Amino acid sequence: VSRRINKPLIQKEIDLESSLTHLRCNKSAKMRRLIEAKKMNKHTTPMGADSLPLNRILAGDCIEVMNALPENSADLIFADPPYNLQLKGDLHRPDNSKVDAVDDDWDQFDSFRAYDEFTTDWLKAARRILKPNGAIWVIGSYHNIFRVGAALQNQGYWMLNDVVWRKSNPMPNFRGKRFTNAHETMIWASKSEGAKYTFNYEALKALNEGVQMRSDWVLPICTGHERLKDENGDKAHPTQKPESLLHRVLVGSTNPGDVILDPFFGTGTTGAVAKMLGRNFIGIEREEAYRKVAEKRISKVRKYDSEALVVTTGKRAEPRVPFGQLVERGMLRPGEELLSLNGRYKAKVRADGTLVGADIKGSIHQVGAKLEGAPSCNGWTYWGYKRDGKTVPIDMLRQQIRSEMN
Repeated sequence: VSRRINKPLIQKEIDLESSLTHLRCNKSAKMRRLIEAKKMNKHTTPMGADSLPLNRILAGDCIEVMNALPENSADLIFADPPYNLQLKGDLHRPDNSKVDAVDDDWDQFDSFRAYDEFTTDWLKAARRILKPNGAIWVIGSYHNIFRVGAALQNQGYWMLNDVVWRKSNPMPNFRGKRFTNAHETMIWASKSEGAKYTFNYEALKALNEGVQMRSDWVLPICTGHERLKDENGDKAHPTQKPESLLHRVLVGSTNPGDVILDPFFGTGTTGAVAKMLGRNFIGIEREEAYRKVAEKRISKVRKYDSEALVVTTGKRAEPRVPFGQLVERGMLRPGEELLSLNGRYKAKVRADGTLVGADIKGSIHQVGAKLEGAPSCNGWTYWGYKRDGKTVPIDMLRQQIRSEMN
């Protein structure tokens, strides 16, 4: 029986089979990559929206690992990316000894364009996993920080501050052809404009002996016992950051229990300080040698006592208590008389939480301001009530309610 050959139909079948073969190959390749990633990282487990690998170091490329983490899951990111130092040749001290400079493969890029593409990719991945009110710190030197700053803005981050870390003991300039490089720059940015990021203003002020914390921080580089060494007695990591720097960052911009992610974990300074301060960390590091040092280091860290982790907060951070709540709870009775703490005026409490005195009616703030002829008045610190023959500030009752709230 003769049959006419339908060439177009045969060609479609061939194309279809080719597409299926290509799809199967891609799927197999993807499976192989997943299997290899699992072998590379013994900590990697399937992660859902409610599953985070807290207080663990993940092995692998930071971009791939971050893309595998749940969206909106980190409160803060601290990143110490490669600086792309572009060092050419060895550097020697005046005594002709060689300087142990940063010449590792991870700091090498073929061009500025390649570095910019890398920066864009990891910042994009980082922004995805930041919570809506999250923030990021990125540290760098003059080699890279300006390029990183532009990339941050291009990705939609909102600049909050640049902070200069001025090193109290910088490495000298041996060639004498430039200024001694005595600082590094950190950029602090929120995920987006309008984000309600964490800023513990009062805690930082207390840390600075009651003076506002400025954006120039004088802290030493790692030396002595803090500088980690490898099995040969050499530096375990060429750019290890001091714990004092991370302590200030975490006290100032996180709270106990927060999740801090470090995509360039190195030897684990971020994780060590986070553990001490009662924060959770997620570290990402591709170099096995660094991971081993970090794991050993963090295993020896002990969390501070919970009471010691409480930091100073501003009055704005305390829960609001309406004066009327004191009346509702019977702490003050309608008709009870309040006295100004300066002893000049009196007013009576009304059932709705307002005061009346000298034909003036209104809130504790309004009545106090009108009696004093002042533009404003803090009624909580202006009025008191009598107990056992003594005048007690009404703010004591507010603090009692706040302690119950906490």
